[in-house]
Amino acid sequence: MPFGQQYILPAVKTAKEMEAVLDTPYVYLVLLGGRLARLRPLIELAERAGKQVLLHADLVDELKNDEYAAEYLCQAVRPAGLISTRSSVVQKAKQNKLVAVQRMFLIDSGALESNYALFEKNPPDYIEVLPGIVPSLIQEVKARTGIPIIAGGFIRTPADVEAALAAGAQAITTSRQELWCD
Repeated sequence: MPFGQQYILPAVKTAKEMEAVLDTPYVYLVLLGGRLARLRPLIELAERAGKQVLLHADLVDELKNDEYAAEYLCQAVRPAGLISTRSSVVQKAKQNKLVAVQRMFLIDSGALESNYALFEKNPPDYIEVLPGIVPSLIQEVKARTGIPIIAGGFIRTPADVEAALAAGAQAITTSRQELWCD
């Protein structure tokens, strides 16, 4: 697993939050988009501190969320990985040898089945299951796809973290600093 023994992936939105992560032992973190012109400097700041950034491509300002934007992010911004709800963005990340994380929203059974078909056709490196507080569905997605799971969304307490990990998630993402700043 690229995340080693790290099971919490801090998720940050601002430069101030990024600075808070730099003082932690975590190596991997999630950057929740931001202004295009600020992305590379933030990633360089993180890299100088020994961190690896997974960039949420869907939340980048000033860019359309498609494979061309993903190619630009891979080549010019150069994060360690991309996170997206779009299969074309995830596949572009894989083509560029970045960690590819496909976000999957647990809306209903139909959406779940559609995602299974998508993952069979174009498997990502990881699936981020949202919300990450549904242990039975974390187990199901992991068993059905064989792809490592990251749980995200509504993870608010240490008990939520433990439940997601016990259900089979390899890591969780959270923007709640109290869960990753101790």
